[in-house]
Amino acid sequence: MDFRTRRVLFSTPLYMIFEFFVLKYLFLLYGGLDDLYTVIIVLILGCMQIVPMLFEKTKSRKLTRFVANIFGIWEWFLVMLFIYLLIVNIAGLFITLPRTVIIMLLAMIMIIGIYAYYNAHRIVVKEKILEFDNLDEEYNIVHLSDVHFGSIRHRQIIDDIKDKINSIDDDCDLVIISGDLADGSCIVEEDDFIALKNVDIPIIFTSGNHDYYPGLESVHKACRNAGIIVLENNVTTYKNLNIYGLSFSFGDIPMPTEAQLRDVIQEDKINIVNYHIPNGWKKLSDIGFDIQLSGHTHGGQFYPVLFFGKYMYEGHNMGLFKERINDMKNHYLHVTTGVGSMDIPMRWGTNSEIVVLKLVKK
Repeated sequence: MDFRTRRVLFSTPLYMIFEFFVLKYLFLLYGGLDDLYTVIIVLILGCMQIVPMLFEKTKSRKLTRFVANIFGIWEWFLVMLFIYLLIVNIAGLFITLPRTVIIMLLAMIMIIGIYAYYNAHRIVVKEKILEFDNLDEEYNIVHLSDVHFGSIRHRQIIDDIKDKINSIDDDCDLVIISGDLADGSCIVEEDDFIALKNVDIPIIFTSGNHDYYPGLESVHKACRNAGIIVLENNVTTYKNLNIYGLSFSFGDIPMPTEAQLRDVIQEDKINIVNYHIPNGWKKLSDIGFDIQLSGHTHGGQFYPVLFFGKYMYEGHNMGLFKERINDMKNHYLHVTTGVGSMDIPMRWGTNSEIVVLKLVKK
């Protein structure tokens, strides 16, 4: 049993208790509901959380994906309802809120939810500039991460990515995916990424933590079937770019030593490390990597998580970071907010993004 399945099975009873009290106090605002009916609702929600996951492990189906999506939307609303109840009850300690205001606040959550769902399914292309002294020519790298192909975002997201890349590939050289191409919420079959075979520029992929959950070999097989270059602790070159894929490993893949990483560096090239988690930037820069490409954080994905995200991962939660380290050359870390969404198909405050990194001569 993989980590994700164990996590869901363990957390569901706790989650159901939380759901019960949130729903109980929500219903009290609007006249109340017998606890027995609340328990029945919570039991149905618990089944909606577990049952689709168990079926999706062997074969992905439209019905189970639909139920998983509905529950994912509910998860977001549950968080918002909890915040809503806190606001209403704390305000109630000082003033009497009119019933109209209470209803309007609930309606606001509904409106934000519609926007957040739409925003999560709209891929935005952004551009960022990286300056270097030692470029022989300028390059445009398409950077994306955290596709989370699974029950919530299935083959449609692969088609959307293909279409978006093809709309900009005349001006781009290659694509680098920084992990979590798969989600682990459903099985990955060998043709699931086949749409990416129709992208006319090279695609490079290095695993993230979620790629292990459906079986890393299954993800690799689907990648290779789509013509994607898989880098797991190995290196490839593209013109004057030296690209190393540093794996996220649960111990399944032997990790390189610092000395082995230093051997990878080519001083006459731009050295890029593709690493799912935005940690270790200064050390990797000291080793000699000019650019680190990462994802994993989703930028927090939605409020209020965004408020806490900037304090995690050494402050590198999302965006482009630049420093001059030791050799006084520019060293960059780019952390993308990702394309897909894990479990909850909602984005509020972040975009589903594909970023074109424009490497230019200083």
